[in-house]
Amino acid sequence: MDPGAPPCGETRRSETYPAEIKMAITYQDYYKLLGVDKNASAEEISKSFKKLARKYHPDLNPGNKEAEEKFKHINEAYEVLKDPEKRKKYDSFGHDWEQGQQFTRPGGGQGGFTFNGQDMGGGDFSAFFENLFGGGGSFGGFDSDSFGGGFGGFSQRKRRGGDVEAELPLTLAEALKGGKRKVTLQMPDGPKTLEITVPAGVKEGAKLRLSGQGNASRSGGENGDLFLRISYRPDAAFKVDGKDLRSEVFIAAWEGALGGKINVPTLEGDVELKIPAGTSSGRKFRLKGKGMGAPNDRGDLYIKIMIKVPAELTDSERELWQKLADVSPFKPRG
Repeated sequence: MDPGAPPCGETRRSETYPAEIKMAITYQDYYKLLGVDKNASAEEISKSFKKLARKYHPDLNPGNKEAEEKFKHINEAYEVLKDPEKRKKYDSFGHDWEQGQQFTRPGGGQGGFTFNGQDMGGGDFSAFFENLFGGGGSFGGFDSDSFGGGFGGFSQRKRRGGDVEAELPLTLAEALKGGKRKVTLQMPDGPKTLEITVPAGVKEGAKLRLSGQGNASRSGGENGDLFLRISYRPDAAFKVDGKDLRSEVFIAAWEGALGGKINVPTLEGDVELKIPAGTSSGRKFRLKGKGMGAPNDRGDLYIKIMIKVPAELTDSERELWQKLADVSPFKPRG
């Protein structure tokens, strides 16, 4: 009796696997996506990413599917190139991808995938990013379970879904006030709208972590996390200096000479500022606690006074200015 034959009355299930499975994955040139050279510094990569992210962010391009797709790709590129280890790994395989090489799994083997002869482990890959860095639950659309328990006895491991990092641009007033906001993100499985709470006075560059809101696991593991990185939108009236704000306010020459009260803008509305007589252009005033920061740790607002004169004068205005020039002993360059 054949020792390999099934017991009497049983029929052995026939399991046939292809000798070799090859699947081409489209190469992603992350440097080209971010518009930087392959020798670009981390600072150059970050600067280029921020510029592109602001341009293609879905909130700034409502309904523009092309911009949404572009935003998704530059996020993926930045996720790799900002991380020295991921960038090193990408650079080591990128040349081979570009030449159209393929992932190959030899038949009758031990359940692993190889890339140009290099063991990539018994992973379950799905796309270009996940093929290099893990996190997928299938490979090229073929789940490992769809071949009767895996290739050559390979069993699928439960992998945690990948973390996602996205930029959350806020106006200065929004960052100062905080509160609930709805954000829509372009995730691999489609758009996702979330309601989040922004802490009052949140700093630029701070990251908000939303547990379990990242990429879903394709193998039954836990979802990854979502990290929202705070950025400040440019403001026409204010410049940020740490927790402080700086602004310029224009006054007329006679207001500077005579003094008086003027309204100046803050992030919470106009306030009254007293201008002493004899105030020259360039003089600064400090409004305590009117800057950025948490409610109990606010910075200050510095107002720089700038004298502005009319570009054109009427005949009567010119006559009055001339009389002032004739009678005034003031010598600004004396």
